[in-house]
Amino acid sequence: QVQLVESGGGLVQAGDSLRLACASSGRTVSRASIGWFRQAPGKERESVAAISWNGGRIYYADSVSGRFTISRDNAKNTVSLQMNALKPEDTAVYYCAARPVSNSYEFYTAALDYDYWGQGTQVTVSS
Repeated sequence: QVQLVESGGGLVQAGDSLRLACASSGRTVSRASIGWFRQAPGKERESVAAISWNGGRIYYADSVSGRFTISRDNAKNTVSLQMNALKPEDTAVYYCAARPVSNSYEFYTAALDYDYWGQGTQVTVSS
């Protein structure tokens, strides 16, 4: 069983930065595609970023490209999401998700492709 725990959310002003972390326990997720998703009130869950097992393939949604950076430390079983130049429209609950893979470059961007989810962390950006 894999357990994912997000941390680092909070209330910030527009233009500020936050760094989210996703830590895994139980079965290691070092050999897993990891994705960050977010869901704002009244909206569907959307993909924000994803990273392959070896970090060699990375995806960003257009809305965050150039502002957010995803990275991973497989030795520590953690994946981070650095969020800079935050905007009010970034306000949402942010979730990390994991899907074990067999290929180091394999990764996924759709929520339905992920097997394990964290409980989420709230990010609120005031204008």
